[in-house]
Amino acid sequence: MRDLLERVADGDLTPVQAEAELAGYVTDDAGRFDAARERRRGIPEAILADGKTPAQVAGLASVALETTGRALLTRVDDDHATALESALADDHPAATLERRGSTLVAHADGYERPTLEATVGVVTAGTVDGPVADETQVVLEEVGATVERIDDVGVAALDRILDQLERLRAVDVLVVVAGREGALPTVVAGLVDVPVIAVPVSSGYGHGGDGEAALLGMLQSCTVLSVVNVDAGFVAGAQAALIARAIDAAGQRNGD
Repeated sequence: MRDLLERVADGDLTPVQAEAELAGYVTDDAGRFDAARERRRGIPEAILADGKTPAQVAGLASVALETTGRALLTRVDDDHATALESALADDHPAATLERRGSTLVAHADGYERPTLEATVGVVTAGTVDGPVADETQVVLEEVGATVERIDDVGVAALDRILDQLERLRAVDVLVVVAGREGALPTVVAGLVDVPVIAVPVSSGYGHGGDGEAALLGMLQSCTVLSVVNVDAGFVAGAQAALIARAIDAAGQRNGD
């Protein structure tokens, strides 16, 4: 405690950073940011922008940058992104900002991503699945895993997935993202010997076109796989990240 106080007094630590060290979280007008999540859980804290005002999102992102060196935001729209760009220009001018679809990551100056000796395949059935897969990919990159992206290999033409067998079998874990009837994860899981995490996407039309058909199909898969909720790219990425961390740790214990 005294050390923290002295560091704040000397200007080496901001009050926000000290609060994060003491409580594990920082209270902002928009809520509490869990600054200790990655240290405690092994996956980064994410800020869900959907349902928050641009000002709330920008405030939480600023707190994240100050306490962890990184802000990871999901379900970002243009208004959120504009507010964040303005806030960073004022409060963190040296920070970098990268947006991929509706997912956005900001890094403080000098921030270095961790590295893991593990590779995760992120597979999509079609272009419409891309934004959900992007969310998954960003999470994995932020924990330091190598991502092997394989796009547009849906079951409407099985040759497309069979052409990628070598790549599919070379990774440590797979996240397979698909909408419509959600058949692709079942097909992939029957061809590989690594964990498969299935992500149903709310694409399609008519009855079950909101992702329900894909979710039910994956839950009833006749091959062994795990299933997350509809459009839950972050959750799938986090689950795959935990597996990747375990693989990396096992390799280090074995001296690989």
